Amino acid sequence: MSDVYAEPTTGADPTDPATLARYTTLRLGGPAGRLEVATSADEIVRKVREAEAREQAVLLLAGGSNVVIGDQGFPGAVVLIRSRGFQVVAEDTDTVTVRVEAGEPWDDLVAATVERGWSGLECLSGIPGSAGATPIQNVGAYGQEVAETITAVQAYDRTRRVVVRIPAADCGFAYRGSIFKYSDRWVVLSVDFRLTRSPLSGPVRYAELARALGVEVGDRVPLAEARATVRRLRAGKGMVLDARDPDTWSVGSFFTNPVLEREAYERLRERAADLGEPPSWPCPGDTVKVSAAWLIDKAGFGRGHTGPEGVAISTKHTLALTNRTGAASTASLIALAREIRDGVQTRLGVTLHPEPVLINCAI
Repeated sequence: MSDVYAEPTTGADPTDPATLARYTTLRLGGPAGRLEVATSADEIVRKVREAEAREQAVLLLAGGSNVVIGDQGFPGAVVLIRSRGFQVVAEDTDTVTVRVEAGEPWDDLVAATVERGWSGLECLSGIPGSAGATPIQNVGAYGQEVAETITAVQAYDRTRRVVVRIPAADCGFAYRGSIFKYSDRWVVLSVDFRLTRSPLSGPVRYAELARALGVEVGDRVPLAEARATVRRLRAGKGMVLDARDPDTWSVGSFFTNPVLEREAYERLRERAADLGEPPSWPCPGDTVKVSAAWLIDKAGFGRGHTGPEGVAISTKHTLALTNRTGAASTASLIALAREIRDGVQTRLGVTLHPEPVLINCAI
């Protein structure tokens, strides 16, 4: 497969700080004050420390698939994380634990685990970005989350200036979140995943995936079949990077699915009585997760809806905002996101929140 990075680099490549757009899947972002490449955990730590010694702010950028960088760019030091590889660090009869470098392309890792008969990541196939980003976002799709298999994260603690091992229980994993998200303290260096030795997937939890596989929810299927089907479903939604398809020039889902208190959910149902029943899923604490895609569509923003400078909602998936021309500005994308957020709030009374990390820009 092609590399997940918007523009792959190695330690020997020249790095041009004039634009960060070439390093993001949205193809957006202004200049960096300084741009460097780190190809190992030790080098990542060293470059962060050197930037701190220069009293520069630091932005860590790997796959660039879950970040929106403003047109003004980032005035500090941008470190491109290009550490690669994984190794088995523990194993027994039933499980294997692999330590994955932060810069390892995520889908390459998933492919490798499927080929080896290690179950646990197969439904996360086709997701762009790097392995080190997955605990930050608690990446999830088609019924799986990385929090289910992560046992620990190795990180550089910028406050204490030491490398630490953080057990999964202390990572604060939540829906699309963790202690690492929106925090400058932690620099993820590698991630440990405990996977099951099995030729079969975990129980299929997602109804859409079960239908595509022709099985019942709860059934298991061969790992390769699960991976291929997930990639096919994602590709049909423009959620697998393709340089030839502008619907994939995005950060994937731009908004998270809102989790509402029961009273707020009932108010939504009342306001949407003429639109049908909002798709929803029960969550802990008598809360309800609601489909953001449904809210956006019912508020009048369908697939292909356009904004300024050619930015648009994907023609394949309502949650993806795209830089279809490749020539738009971040300001235009943010304007479209703001229009959608405000429209959903006005029509349905629910506030949408962005899923990607916003750098020097805000909705």
